Amino acid sequence: MSASKAGSRKTRQAAIDWAEVRARVDAAQAAGEQAWTPGADETGRILRERALALAAEPGRTQALDESIEVVEFLLAHERYAVETCYVREVYPLENLTPLPCTPAFVLGIVNLRGEIVSVIDVRKFFDLPQTGLPDLNKVIVLESGSMVFGILADVILGVRHIALAEIQPSLPTLTGIREKYLKGIAPERTVVLDAGKLLADEDIVVQEQMGA
Repeated sequence: MSASKAGSRKTRQAAIDWAEVRARVDAAQAAGEQAWTPGADETGRILRERALALAAEPGRTQALDESIEVVEFLLAHERYAVETCYVREVYPLENLTPLPCTPAFVLGIVNLRGEIVSVIDVRKFFDLPQTGLPDLNKVIVLESGSMVFGILADVILGVRHIALAEIQPSLPTLTGIREKYLKGIAPERTVVLDAGKLLADEDIVVQEQMGA
């Protein structure tokens, strides 16, 4: 092979047709995008899965309905909880005024922005062992209709959901009239109070007791 022919071949090999390269890259990219585009069968499968997922939504809603949202708090190192639908606010326990002629579980009254609210110690209400009150206390104000009162708390632990299936129906150490004010015991030995029944009990109304 002559030197002139070899040089000519090298020149042809070195020359790059950029237009052809660009066309090949565009074709490869288009083929890749088409490969990821679902066909009619795949589209139908995806739509069926989405329809099944949507159909399952009512079941999830029902699962949420089978739980209650509660405010959980500590009182004398014991865990308690009340449903959030009855909780109006949480307020620092300040300027508590004891009242005569009231049950032992009524600690007294506080003035919340001009509103007189009685404060109840659930430990005394349920005849549970008691320790001295710590320096920092909170009042969880419960409300339903015209009934409003506060329950004592040391520390507010937060808000969470408790499944109804996890709540034990009774507390073995409590019997008689006090037991009817309980929803039961949740995991971590949380005593779930039935705030609805507490708020519906006229015997807890301090004003009526004083009037009597």
